[in-house]
Amino acid sequence: MTFIPEPGRRGFLGLAAGAVMARPLTEKEKLARIASNTWPMRTLFKTRSTRTSPQAEAFRKKYGEITMLDFPRFTKEIFPGVAKMDLWSSLFGDFSDESMYAKSAFTFNGQTRTMMAFDPSTASGKKWLDQLAGISARTGVQCHHISNNAPRDLCELDEDKRRAGVEVAKKWLTGTAALGAKTMRVNSGGPRIAPNAAATRDYPRNDEIVKYLDRAIQSFRELADFGGKAGVKITLENHWGLTANPMNIRIIIEEVNHPFCEASPDFCNWEHEYMLYHGLMALAPYTRTTVHAKYWNRWKEVDVQRCVRILEKAGYQGVYALEYEDGPWDGVDGARYLYKEVMAAL
Repeated sequence: MTFIPEPGRRGFLGLAAGAVMARPLTEKEKLARIASNTWPMRTLFKTRSTRTSPQAEAFRKKYGEITMLDFPRFTKEIFPGVAKMDLWSSLFGDFSDESMYAKSAFTFNGQTRTMMAFDPSTASGKKWLDQLAGISARTGVQCHHISNNAPRDLCELDEDKRRAGVEVAKKWLTGTAALGAKTMRVNSGGPRIAPNAAATRDYPRNDEIVKYLDRAIQSFRELADFGGKAGVKITLENHWGLTANPMNIRIIIEEVNHPFCEASPDFCNWEHEYMLYHGLMALAPYTRTTVHAKYWNRWKEVDVQRCVRILEKAGYQGVYALEYEDGPWDGVDGARYLYKEVMAAL
């Protein structure tokens, strides 16, 4: 039995026809499909680092410094009627209490450094999660999705590193369930740029990428099983490495073939401009619960409403998290722009 909708033309058009026949959404129904997002507001958050910038200082002066425990209230004030949040894992915890954190080595662009990463399995970490869950319940603003950078190396060829990444992801799935979230994004890991095909005497071959795909499929299959028991779906976003290419995301999801493994595409995280819409079309049949509605001036033009319509025509009924990246506005105003665009397109 397969859990993937038929991705071909017939299946896509069938979903589209059903979406066209649906009645217009009410304002309340539209609001139920919007989530605030911590990423655009990340420089407002209290961190361990003392480094700052004039832009960040101006941003904090305008809105004040906050922590994750403030974000449910912040969401309610900035986006009236929005009752869902997308939370970035790097902002979790109380930075004054190091017992909540685990040291980990992180290699980026060939340089390895030590990081302090929130550990949801520690006693103090669990207590902090309970505190956040309580605040969410009191304010009526629920965690819907966690954009998670903590689990690493899920497609790593070194088996010890891959296993360690899976175990970190399992801890986070348990913590995510404690917050009542529906989905958790996990990166594939591996090379930041996926291996390319090599020339041969006839057709090019890419045997190297198959090794990484094999490991990713193994990891995500195990995490989907674990997430199914916890009640949290594991998702793949178009980030770097394997998942920069939507075809690789489709391969992993189809091979895993589990209702708790799906796509959570981002409107702008693409390697070239033709992917802005065609990449989204490729992932639409695999997307059910969460997407990142994004504006990013990396591209000359980002038609947010067109992106929403692509998903809606494919039968998507999930949540749009407002993940403004960069452009003419600050993080709050950028997210407000996305809010207007998504609401207009629904």
